[in-house]
Amino acid sequence: MPAPFVLEVSGACKRFGDTVALDGISLRVHPGEWVGLLGPNGAGKTTLVRAIAGRVRLDSGRVTMAVDPARHPPTRGAFGLVPQETALYPFMTARENLEVFGSLHGLRGAVLPERVAWALDWAGLTERADEPTARYSGGMRRRLNLACAVLHGPDLVLLDEPTTGVDPQSRERIFAMLDELRRAGKGLLHTTHQLDEAEGVCTRVVIIDRGRTVAEGTPAELVERTLGRAPEVIVTLDRPPAPEALPAGARVHGRTIHADVDDLAAGLPRFLGRLQSAGYGIDDVRVVRPDLQAVFLHLTGRELRE
Repeated sequence: MPAPFVLEVSGACKRFGDTVALDGISLRVHPGEWVGLLGPNGAGKTTLVRAIAGRVRLDSGRVTMAVDPARHPPTRGAFGLVPQETALYPFMTARENLEVFGSLHGLRGAVLPERVAWALDWAGLTERADEPTARYSGGMRRRLNLACAVLHGPDLVLLDEPTTGVDPQSRERIFAMLDELRRAGKGLLHTTHQLDEAEGVCTRVVIIDRGRTVAEGTPAELVERTLGRAPEVIVTLDRPPAPEALPAGARVHGRTIHADVDDLAAGLPRFLGRLQSAGYGIDDVRVVRPDLQAVFLHLTGRELRE
C-alpha cells in the first residue's frame, strides 16, 4: 500500500533567542499533492523548510518522511530541494552539473548516465547539454536547477520560489515540469509570494503567520470560508453619493461605492439603475471576485513586513 503521506510535520516549534519562528505548526503533504506554503515575511516559512530539509533542529515537534528504503537510503534521497537562488556550477556544462548532483545523491554505475539523460530530456536541455551553464538564460538555469534536485527520484520536492526572475514562457514550462512530477505521485511543497501562482497551480494551500497555521484548504475552499462567493462591485460616480442612494451594506470612499452582489445578472442592473434614477452619472464599473490574495490579506493583515 502506498504511504498516506510523503511528509508529516507535527507540532513544530523553534525559537531563535526571544523570537518565536515556529509555534506548533503541523501539516501533511500526500502523494500527488501540490501544496502551497504561504505567509508574509517573518511568518516562519523559511525556518519550516529548513527544518524539513534538516538544516534547522526543532526545539520540539517532529518531521517525518515516508521513504521507501528499497529506493532511498534512510538519510539520503528522501527529498529534493529547489532553492530560490540557482545552485549550479556555472563553468560546468549541464551534463556535468547533473553528474555531480547525481553522485551526491548516491547514483552510481549505469543508473547515473540513464538518469542524466532523462533529466536533460525532461528539462528540454538535451541539445545544449554540453555548454557551460554560464551561457544559459535565466529560464534554462531554473529548469536545470529543478532537474538537479529531482534527478534521484525523490517522493517529496521542496520548492522555494522556483520561478523567481523568469519570463512567463519559462514559468509555464516549469509549471508543466512540476505538474508532471505531481501526476507521477510526487508530493510538492511550494513556498511563494506570488499568490496568483499558488491559486493557479496548487491543489491545497497552507497559510502561516507568526509561526502558526492560520488557514488550510484548497484555494476555492479558503475563499468561500473566509470571504464567501459574492463578487464585489466597485462603482465610481461623478460625485459623492448621498446615503439614501446606497444599497444596504455598501461602503463608500469618496465617489466610489463598494457593494457585494450575490446575483450579478439580476443585482448589478438593479444597483446601477438605482444610482442612475437618483441622478448620478457612472464613470466606471468593476467586478472583483474574491481570490486567494484577498483571503491572504484578510487573514494576515495589510501592514508592511520587512
